[in-house]
Amino acid sequence: MLFSKLLPKEGNFFELFNQHADHIVEAAQAFQQLVAHYADEAARGRYNQRVDDAERAADRVTAEVSRLVHTTFITPIDREQIHSLINLMDDVADLLQDSAETMALYDIHHMTEEIERLTDLAVKCCQRLQAAVRLLGKVAEQNVAEATLKTCEEIDQLESDADRVMRSAMSKLFREEEDVRELIKLRAIYELLETVTDKCEEVANQIEGIVLENS
Repeated sequence: MLFSKLLPKEGNFFELFNQHADHIVEAAQAFQQLVAHYADEAARGRYNQRVDDAERAADRVTAEVSRLVHTTFITPIDREQIHSLINLMDDVADLLQDSAETMALYDIHHMTEEIERLTDLAVKCCQRLQAAVRLLGKVAEQNVAEATLKTCEEIDQLESDADRVMRSAMSKLFREEEDVRELIKLRAIYELLETVTDKCEEVANQIEGIVLENS
């Protein structure tokens, strides 16, 4: 009994979720700037570094959440939900970093309209994810719970939009790209960016579960 009293009853989990979501948006926006300024080699390196910095900052938050899960006696939501949510969010940050690194490693020479469209959808998904996460601490309130679920639905719709763009992009790529190496490179980038939106949808699904169990 004495041991349980000495343990903290509730870590600052919601604030850490917010911080992580902020870093995801930072990484997404830096990646979007990387795409927009891809022809400028100096700018490309600068924005690549910003993506890396945001991803590393997100990793530090993930580590802190994991530490708190093991040292907090009473958590505001189920421990498994905390663990699953922060790891899914970290996957989003990792995928954004992977996308930037892959463009550099594959020596992509130019951006395509499809990369720009998928990037735009990925950024919007990350921003809606950020909005949903910010509401988590108050989902016991009915209006907040409803707003959170609506935001998650918006993420689902954006992911569906990305699926359509992806199908169109792959069709165009295999019809028009004659350079096999370039086809392989672009296909990898398209798939990574579409996976960013998939992972945001997984985060949204996790948030929906938390809302339904705690509102």
